[in-house]
Amino acid sequence: MTIWKRNLFVCWFGMFVTGIGMSQITPVLPLYIQHLGVHNTSSIAQLSGIAFGVTYIISAVFSPIWGHFADKFGRKPMILRASLGMALVIGCMGFAVNVYVLIGLRLLQGAITGFSTACTTLIATQTDKEHAGYALGTLSTGSIAGSLLGPIIGGFIEENLGFQPVFFITGAMLMIAFILTALFVKESFTPQDKKTVSIKEQWKSIPEKSLTIILLVTFFVLTFGLYSIEPIVTVYVAQLTKDTSHVALVAGLVFSASGLANIIAAPRLGKLSDKIGAHKVILVALVVAGIIYIPQAFVKNPWQLMGLRFLLGLTIAGLNPSINTLVKKITPDSLVGGVFGFTMSAGYLGVFGGAVLGGQVAAYLGIRYVFFVTSALLLINAVWVYFKVYRKLCLKEEFTI
Repeated sequence: MTIWKRNLFVCWFGMFVTGIGMSQITPVLPLYIQHLGVHNTSSIAQLSGIAFGVTYIISAVFSPIWGHFADKFGRKPMILRASLGMALVIGCMGFAVNVYVLIGLRLLQGAITGFSTACTTLIATQTDKEHAGYALGTLSTGSIAGSLLGPIIGGFIEENLGFQPVFFITGAMLMIAFILTALFVKESFTPQDKKTVSIKEQWKSIPEKSLTIILLVTFFVLTFGLYSIEPIVTVYVAQLTKDTSHVALVAGLVFSASGLANIIAAPRLGKLSDKIGAHKVILVALVVAGIIYIPQAFVKNPWQLMGLRFLLGLTIAGLNPSINTLVKKITPDSLVGGVFGFTMSAGYLGVFGGAVLGGQVAAYLGIRYVFFVTSALLLINAVWVYFKVYRKLCLKEEFTI
């Protein structure tokens, strides 16, 4: 196996497990908080929101910092730091004595993140240009699939083994990722002989700021759209079915359908972006995804919703690798880790924003409006990408030819 393929295999596994580690607590969080001694319903809801959101907010702050260190010290050391740290922290969550310890550990989990940033940067810089789109597309399936399948995995483990094994098993898998990275990931890295610059100075040195901002916003909208349904999917499924005995399971399947589609489509769309241009894939994916959200508001049963979520996953699969490929092309190698850090921050904010605002829109306007709002965001984003990215890069291609 060639080095870039071996790196990709190990990093994919690590991204998948990290995605699970970030999201597996979602279905068991309210139950675990109750288990830790909180019995008031409103308090459980409030503390669950804090415990869920704090990880993503802190991750958004620290991702650019760890990306900066990845550019300075190497990407493999950052992968090892993050995987070992998350293995220990998530494992310790199983020993939490009260809800405040749990929230503290969730906060610490967000602070030691950076695994995805380092993996993405390593694959982008250690893979030849001919295979970069495919490699980044494949890598993206690990993180997204882990995040989307995590709630099902966490719920299944809790139902069959209890609360603590949810954290112990995830911690053990992250430890395996740490060991595999230490043994098999190879990186050719030469430290830059220059003084350390701040994150602010690093941002100022990015050559294509306006294009980078558009890509960051697009990544935010992508993750926002994926997670806007998370707080309301169980309620929506309950409205669509007469049999309420398996609502949680069906809701998990609906939410994870897009994750399965992502695994199938992302490598292929990554290859396509290598051939025809990442900007073209981004534009088409945004338009089609925006359209697919609309009929989700009018489905008559959970299986129709599941089918549309699967189609959505096939479409959105083209966005993540294409955004990463385009970021790599417009960013100098010395800055690529930091820029990927900003990208991951945008993604974490999208997860938090989608989950929180999706619930608020559903509460004040109704569940169907969640799909309308998300569709509008994607289509507005598509118009912006068309005028500021697609046309600009197409003109560059014509000029080059």
